[in-house]
Amino acid sequence: MARAAARFGWLGPAAAAAMILPAACGSTARRSATPAPPAALLAEARPIGRGVRFQPRAAGPIVGQCRRGLGRRQGAHVEVFAADRVVLIAAGIGTRPPRRSLEGRISSASCYGELVTLDPTGLVFVRSGSHAVLADLFRSWGQPLSTTRLASFSASAGGSVSVFVDGRRWSGSPGAVPLRPHSEIVLEVGPYVPPHSVYAFPLGT
Repeated sequence: MARAAARFGWLGPAAAAAMILPAACGSTARRSATPAPPAALLAEARPIGRGVRFQPRAAGPIVGQCRRGLGRRQGAHVEVFAADRVVLIAAGIGTRPPRRSLEGRISSASCYGELVTLDPTGLVFVRSGSHAVLADLFRSWGQPLSTTRLASFSASAGGSVSVFVDGRRWSGSPGAVPLRPHSEIVLEVGPYVPPHSVYAFPLGT
């Protein structure tokens, strides 16, 4: 249920476990008081895919000037689905080593480009005043993006990559989608996954 957790922003391990684990079975077991996720949210949930195709590392160039400080940023959220699974957007896109991490989140790097990811939740921090688009994110990630290619995956014959922005289908080129503040962007190839229209952005992004 990785996608159910992602819907509410970054959840710690305990919170995520409380959200997705079923109530205990047996007549003597005490049921958890944690309410079950809404049915619509469960219908949208997909597991994280296994292997490097679903979890590719950041391997592309820095986009824009690489500055020592992170500086003022605005957040956009990007979700990627292929073969009915979540494709994790790598932490560290747009940053230069040496890096330091704390609990899976990058806490420092030698410099930061125009757009960066600090953890694998899909939250993209874009420098204020930037006109970055999805093509910039995928280039800095080191992954292909076109009407028929989405990272390590290709659309079926006659098919194409589906893109949704704030829950509405995007009709233009996938790479042209602007990374606007608080935009919720979903890319899919393979079976249809109901796209989220909003994302619970952390305070200050």
